[in-house]
Amino acid sequence: MTRAPATAKLNLALVVGRAHDGRHELTTVYQRLDLVDRVAVAPAPRLRVSGFPEDTLVRNALEGLAAAAGVPPRWEARLTKRIPVAAGLGGGSSDAATALRLANETLDEPLVAEELRALAAKLGADVPFFLTQGPQLGEGDGTALTPLDLPQDYWVVLVLPGGASKQSSGAVYAEFDQREGPKGYRTRRAALKRALREAKRARDLARLPTNDLASSPLAADLLAEGAFRADVTGAGPVVYGLFQHLEAARAARAAFKGRGRTWLTAPAWYG
Repeated sequence: MTRAPATAKLNLALVVGRAHDGRHELTTVYQRLDLVDRVAVAPAPRLRVSGFPEDTLVRNALEGLAAAAGVPPRWEARLTKRIPVAAGLGGGSSDAATALRLANETLDEPLVAEELRALAAKLGADVPFFLTQGPQLGEGDGTALTPLDLPQDYWVVLVLPGGASKQSSGAVYAEFDQREGPKGYRTRRAALKRALREAKRARDLARLPTNDLASSPLAADLLAEGAFRADVTGAGPVVYGLFQHLEAARAARAAFKGRGRTWLTAPAWYG
């Protein structure tokens, strides 16, 4: 079997506008993390996905790849989960993108990069990002990607609050629309892009606007523990804090251990 890590991601910023054709317009900053699932893929007599009984995305990805390539879906994929599920960290999307990439390499006539990205976009807005390297600016529905040159020299503390559960994406966006969240989108997007242009040092990431979709009182608590930026990633419920120094990050993680699951990680370039 061919094996590869499937990294988690942060939304370092997420601003959201009105819906068009059923999908909201958004501008987001994707950053990979060195917190990974493991994906292994090999040719097999039939399609089989093991290691995570709740999976549908990897199976859909491999079925879609087979259909696009005009071949039967004959792979075995094994998933080893480390990224928390339904937490805003993109674990399922990353697994699907990694499985796509590995399975595509087994084909006699692999899909070219553009075809693979188009297939990934059909699976979910986050999936194409995991076929790229480095931080990316996501626009449109999140699948229009532009590489970013951002500081990577910081530590990340992740907190999954005890008892927290993720709402469905539909419910999160419906609540956003009900509170008239899309108002001022252009202004917030302009502020995000200005902050990106000015981001030369890690601490400059603190200028990015806060997440439009979700918030948490834990963000303020992480700032009080020394984070230079703290926010919710994606639709949550995971909250992240960015720290300049490893010692401070370790201390913050220890301080939050009684409030949920915690991880100490760092930016990653590629899965």
